Amino acid sequence: MPKKKTGARKKAENRREREKQIRASRANIDLAKHPCNASMECDKCQRRQKNRAFCYFCNSVQKLPICAQCGKTKCMMKSSDCVIKHAGVYSTGLAMVGAICDFCEAWVCHGRKCLSTHACMCPLADAECIECERSVWDHGGRIFACSFCHDFLCEDDQFEHQASCQVLEAETFKCVSCNRLGQHSCLRCKACFCDDHVRSKVFKQEKGKKPPCPKCGHETQQTKDLSMSTRSLKFGRQTGGEDADGASGYDAYWKNLSSSKTGDAGDREDEYDEYEAEDDDEDDNDERGKDSDLEATDVFSNLNLGRTYASGYAHYEESED
Repeated sequence: MPKKKTGARKKAENRREREKQIRASRANIDLAKHPCNASMECDKCQRRQKNRAFCYFCNSVQKLPICAQCGKTKCMMKSSDCVIKHAGVYSTGLAMVGAICDFCEAWVCHGRKCLSTHACMCPLADAECIECERSVWDHGGRIFACSFCHDFLCEDDQFEHQASCQVLEAETFKCVSCNRLGQHSCLRCKACFCDDHVRSKVFKQEKGKKPPCPKCGHETQQTKDLSMSTRSLKFGRQTGGEDADGASGYDAYWKNLSSSKTGDAGDREDEYDEYEAEDDDEDDNDERGKDSDLEATDVFSNLNLGRTYASGYAHYEESED
C-alpha cells in the first residue's frame, strides 16, 4: 500500500503547482496588457498612442518613461540588479533609462534583467499588421492580435479583420486532401481537415491540446464550434449551374454569357426594326393627312355657309347664279 501523504507534503505539492501556473501565465501574458504595448498620452500634443520613447506625432520626449519590460516609472531598487548604482536615491525620468527597444520603440529601464531579457522576448519583435503591412514604427497606434487567427493587427484594421476572419478559402466545408467533411478548421490557413489528414509528422500534438494544423502548426478548432462560412462568388463557375459540362462548370458559364450577349443583340435589332416601322408609319400618316387636307379644301371650296359667327354676322349677300 502506498504511504499516506502528510500535510507538509500536500502543501509542498500545491505550492509547486501554483508556481508552475504562475510561470505559465507570465509566458502567456495578453498582448494588450504588456507594458511595451500600453496606452500612453503625450505630454505636449495630448494624443493617445502606444508606449514609445518619442511621441509619434510631435517627436517629443516624455517626462515619465515607462519600462517596456517591467512597466515601472520609478526605480527604487537598492540591490545590485541595476546597471547604474544609485544607493539610497530613487531614479525617475531619463535617469532610470538604459536602452530603447529596436522592435517596440519603447524605453527599457537600467535593470540588468530587463536589459538582458527584453530584446530576446519582445512580443512586438515581428509585429507587422496582416492587413496594411505596417510595423510599429510606421503608425502611432497600439498592436493587437486577432482572436481567431492570432495574427498581428494595427488599431485601424482590428475590427474589420476580425469581422471577416471566419471565412474559409474554399467553397465547401470539405477536407482539402479528401472529399470528407472537415471536422477541424485552421483559422490561419482558412482550411478544413478531417480526422485523418489533421495528423502531422512535423508538428506534434501536445497532451490535452487540440491537434495542430499540418500546414502552419497553428492550433485547430472544431468546425462545429465556429461560425465558419465559405467563400461566395457571384461570378465564375458558381453561376454556371450544377448540370454544367467542362471544368467545374466554366463551360456553362461562358455559354450563358455568350447566349446573353446574342440575346441582347437580337433584342436590340428587334427594337431597331420596331423603331424603323414606327417612323415609316408616321411618315405615311403625315403624307395621307396632307392629301386628305387638299381633298377637303377642294370639296368645300364652293360651299356657301351664309352668315356665320366667324364672319362677325356681317351683311353677306349670296351670289346670284
